Amino acid sequence: MAAPTSTVDLSAALITVPVPIGHWLAILPVAHCITLGAVLLMLRGYPRLQAWLAIPGLAALALIDAALLAKVAADGPLTMVMGRWLPPFGIAFTVDLFGALMAFTAALAALAGGIYALADIGESGRRYGFFPLLMLLMAGVTGAFLTGDIFNLYVWFEVLLISSFGLIILGSEREQIDGALKYAVLNLIATTLFLVGVGILYAAFGTLNMADIAAKAGDLRGTAPLMTLASLFLLAFGMKAAAFPVNFWLPAAYHTPRIVVSALFAGLLTKVGIYALIRVMVMLLPVERQELSPVIALAAAATIVVGALGALAENDIRRLFGYVVISGIGNMLAGVALGGLGGLGGISGAVFYALHSMVLMTALYLAAGEIARRGGGFSLSALGGLYRQSGGFTALSLVLFLAACGLPPFSGFWPKVILVKASLDLGAWWLAASILVGGFLTTIAFGRLFLLAYWRPAAIALTPSGPRWRTGLPLAALTALVIGFGILPEQLLALSQSAAAGLADPQAYLHSVFPEGRAP
Repeated sequence: MAAPTSTVDLSAALITVPVPIGHWLAILPVAHCITLGAVLLMLRGYPRLQAWLAIPGLAALALIDAALLAKVAADGPLTMVMGRWLPPFGIAFTVDLFGALMAFTAALAALAGGIYALADIGESGRRYGFFPLLMLLMAGVTGAFLTGDIFNLYVWFEVLLISSFGLIILGSEREQIDGALKYAVLNLIATTLFLVGVGILYAAFGTLNMADIAAKAGDLRGTAPLMTLASLFLLAFGMKAAAFPVNFWLPAAYHTPRIVVSALFAGLLTKVGIYALIRVMVMLLPVERQELSPVIALAAAATIVVGALGALAENDIRRLFGYVVISGIGNMLAGVALGGLGGLGGISGAVFYALHSMVLMTALYLAAGEIARRGGGFSLSALGGLYRQSGGFTALSLVLFLAACGLPPFSGFWPKVILVKASLDLGAWWLAASILVGGFLTTIAFGRLFLLAYWRPAAIALTPSGPRWRTGLPLAALTALVIGFGILPEQLLALSQSAAAGLADPQAYLHSVFPEGRAP
């Protein structure tokens, strides 16, 4: 007599109840970016109209993300399922506080960049697709922050890689092509490693839903190659984030495109890598992250110091800021490592630092554009006299420089305090020392920049150049955020701590995906 066979009744996975209206907010930011990008592409023959549609569109994206953040902060994580199949069979967008915070901050940075682009990107650049590519980039960035499916995370990485490649070669100059080649090759390697990891993960878990993976990881820890998976993801996301020793592509690429493109890359792209690293290592593979914490901590310390030393050695302001981006990535990695050693202080510090860095690095590169406009170039050896030309711009720049160094009372101070305290509480004094030494070296690098470009008399007579609203407004707005985060940090600290708690204990996240309990 034949043995009975078991079958899976997939009909139970079909959605039979209407999706609450509020849950549509989870997918609305991505749908908005893709739709607006398609409309702008159809208007490529009307570059002026393109620009004036893109800016309200980016403002609307910021408002949508603000509404999403408010809902998640009030009601907890929410899930929107694609099609009619419930998780883990269907593809889901699941938004928790961490993802909502990152998406909203990214939208603010993109809005500032879009306004700056009105002055920085000419008619030719608009005809070749700057604004459609920007919206596609935001679709990839936002989708990565909001997806609840790890293969979809890979898809959104591909979307932002394609759009960023288009943005980096906008202008088709020899230097841009060279930078684009280095950028594309190294990022494709990282993406391939990520895809290999996703394949192994699916073979082991039989699912791609992040909530399902988090729930099943404990049961499969003895049989699945989870340490191999964690190592692959660490390498892939570390390369995406430009962590040492796979950071060399960033300073070779970020100085080549138009300055507004560099600003968007510095503010957004490396943070997507850090976001993915935190999401996978903290929420999905916490035990493996704990085992790898010493390695992550060493990589963090090396990234901080190498980035700071690189900034000291640079003569080109754009490359100098690229190394500052790298050093900041080290601070975020330190938070991931500290979270693995125990306590939530490290993770909350990493979240706070990521939000601060998205705003600050966008503003720093926009300031570099203003330095070049007022001083005639990006070379420190040729710049001078900016203080005499504009006291207001000098004060604004000084605020950004001090924030990048982690000095009070600006936004960079608080996450470093959290990370140093967490390091000392766990006895990792050498990691605390690397954070402080990195800050000290960065202070010297920015002091050198200020003395040479601002305080030193100009070699040639400079014609005073007043601010234009298209460049001055976004720079002033981002600087105001840097000041506000520093002077009134309580709300952002509370949100960062809540986001870290949700990552370390994802029960609310799981309940959002599986309200009736995890599917078998």
